[in-house]
Amino acid sequence: MIRTAANDWYKTRKLGDDITLISEPFIKPFYRCNIWHLRGRDRDLLIDSGMGVVSLRTHVPLVTEKPLTAVASHSHFDHIGCHHEFETRLAHRDEANLLANPTRKNTLAEDYVTDDIFEQLPPAPYSSESYVVKAAAVTGYLDEGDVVDLGDRRLTVLHLPGHSPGGIALFEAATGILFSGDTLYDGPLVENVYHSNTEDYYISMVKLRALKPRVVHGGHFRSFDGARFRILLESWFKSHGA
Repeated sequence: MIRTAANDWYKTRKLGDDITLISEPFIKPFYRCNIWHLRGRDRDLLIDSGMGVVSLRTHVPLVTEKPLTAVASHSHFDHIGCHHEFETRLAHRDEANLLANPTRKNTLAEDYVTDDIFEQLPPAPYSSESYVVKAAAVTGYLDEGDVVDLGDRRLTVLHLPGHSPGGIALFEAATGILFSGDTLYDGPLVENVYHSNTEDYYISMVKLRALKPRVVHGGHFRSFDGARFRILLESWFKSHGA
């Protein structure tokens, strides 16, 4: 399989609301994490950081232009690979031990990371057999109702266990923007990994049901509007007999 040059690994796309989507286009869509960058007055925000096979700080200058807070929506390999590159690292306390002590097993790399998840391989010396996330101990906890303050933007934390124990979403009420992590996106949801919990997932979906977002930026696949948000939620409840 062809190896990709490090300079070509990431792609950025500016959206509205001072949001930029950073993606890894050579990872197949199901495994490709959406990395979200928000511009704030006093500091910027990074939600998730991809696989970590190529340095974000080196190859995406956007993430070095201002002081930056890196938030982990949860601690699976495809979302936390470059967190160690940032000084300020926030996550829910139920993900903290894993972020500090990642293994191939507890980050799901053992179950999912093979050459088959790529359209083109990362640059050498990457090897799927030896891939592991680097440790990135959290520097602060995010709990239900906490606010991530960027100076002119305030995002409220929603604790949404189910996919993983410390999964979170961030909701900016002033703009109606929801960053939903892997709890809800427009594609097949993962509800059966080793630390998923069906009962918790249901409670988290009920919590999301109370929101009325204008736009939703999920952990994978395309973004969608509030109408699609309602359709996806109701479809989930119907498929789960609720």
